[in-house]
Amino acid sequence: MAKYTCPQCGEQIETAGIVTVCPQCHADMSAVVEAAGHALRQRAAELIRDDSVTTHEYIVRTRGLTKIYKMGDVEVPALRGVDLDIRRGEYLSIMGPSGSGKSTLFNLVGGLDKPTSGSCYINETDMAQLSAHELAWQRCHTIGYIFQTFNLIPVMTALENVTLPMIFAGMSSDEMLERGRMLLELVGLGGRLHHKPHELSGGQQQRVAVARALANSPAIILADEPTGNLDLHTGKEIIELLKELNVESGVTVISATHDLKMIDVSDRIVHIRDGRIERIDRREDIELEVGTMGGEETAV
Repeated sequence: MAKYTCPQCGEQIETAGIVTVCPQCHADMSAVVEAAGHALRQRAAELIRDDSVTTHEYIVRTRGLTKIYKMGDVEVPALRGVDLDIRRGEYLSIMGPSGSGKSTLFNLVGGLDKPTSGSCYINETDMAQLSAHELAWQRCHTIGYIFQTFNLIPVMTALENVTLPMIFAGMSSDEMLERGRMLLELVGLGGRLHHKPHELSGGQQQRVAVARALANSPAIILADEPTGNLDLHTGKEIIELLKELNVESGVTVISATHDLKMIDVSDRIVHIRDGRIERIDRREDIELEVGTMGGEETAV
């Protein structure tokens, strides 16, 4: 429950949602709510940041990364020797056409698949050399995942979906509930704690997914097409939320995306084609023009 104090009459307001007007004297509460939100984000930044990890400049390094899928006697190369360094606290977007290998690279970095050859280091640990148990521990404590299809458990509430990863991290019930509520407040869903996915809009479901990704204070958030199932306006809100978390908490965000709006918030954009890195652009070297389509803004 959030608590607010009316600046005019001093009324103490306790609510699971957001208030804009004091119910006692009808004073404008927007400034109070905004200040409370800023304080919450600062607290979240402290909780989300994982100070136990190495201070090495690069949080992810790949060396000669290859992945070959076998279909009977046919070999299909998805990655052809990828070398990539990702800095700690960076917002990186991986872009490329369908079949380019970006999702394969995304899965290898996230420990969801193993390379055919080469290495992928997370905090100087070679993911390919980890046992199944070690890999599960690394994924649970180091990486938070956001998927295009949300992947929420339909019979669970928003709070239960967010706290589920905390069970595997060994948190107590009280810690889980406190952190789950804080994270849902952080993404603007303090009033939707007990709603199930079918009772939430697409954008709200993705916000729950963002909160779930932050459950165990990850050093890295992997976002796979996080705006793919959202309308333009809602997708922009999710992008801005991820950037805000990246800046305020220092968490590294790696996104596999087709969404050109991602370019504006990215520090670097990695372009992949035919399983190889075609080029890497820095945001400051890219000129974006904003146009309109159907009355809505688009990046071109």
